[in-house]
Amino acid sequence: MADVILEARNVGKQFHDPVTIDVLKGVSFGITKGEFVSLVGRSGCGKSTLLYVLSTMDMDYTGDVIIDGQSMKGLSEAQLASVRNKNIGFVFQFHYLLNDFTVLRNVMLPGLKLGIYTEKQVEQRARERLDILGMADKAAKRASQLSGGEKQRVAIARALINDPVIIMGDEPTGNLDKANADSVFDIFSNLAASFRQTLLIVTHDPEFARRSGRVIEMADGMVLGQ
Repeated sequence: MADVILEARNVGKQFHDPVTIDVLKGVSFGITKGEFVSLVGRSGCGKSTLLYVLSTMDMDYTGDVIIDGQSMKGLSEAQLASVRNKNIGFVFQFHYLLNDFTVLRNVMLPGLKLGIYTEKQVEQRARERLDILGMADKAAKRASQLSGGEKQRVAIARALINDPVIIMGDEPTGNLDKANADSVFDIFSNLAASFRQTLLIVTHDPEFARRSGRVIEMADGMVLGQ
């Protein structure tokens, strides 16, 4: 049996502003180790809301979310923060790098926060991930000196620093031109194929979704097919 890394069990979510609206309606699916999954659907269908629930950044929902065999229900804020830092890597549409820090330091930050490795060990791990992403020669540059595509590569390296069980992305190619978007796709595809990295990526790009390993389609807060 394949290892289930992420599972949504009958997840529901409501907004109450000013009337009650069902944003997520009984969403259930599982993602196994090494899968590269695209989450697609029209704007407003609930996919970004679902990603925030699955990433534990929004805990106001019904049902359950299981990450690496552990239910997220009933965990304290500190425990949830630990799950996010250790088990989930995030890649967003905008890189959120600290422009005055070097590339190397940006990648190291989540590793330093985790507190498992020494600073020297974290630095070595950061350099290894930059090397995988073809950015080792940019380690000493400030983030502000990079192109948009390079910044997103650094953001992916940062997401990998703590060996997360899953990388979650919210439109990670949405702010890139086609060449850089294709490059980011190739990176994700290689991570899944060569390193068995699990990925769940929200995207509006139909070509990106089509080329990924599996597509989960949403409409009106529900999963249509997967």
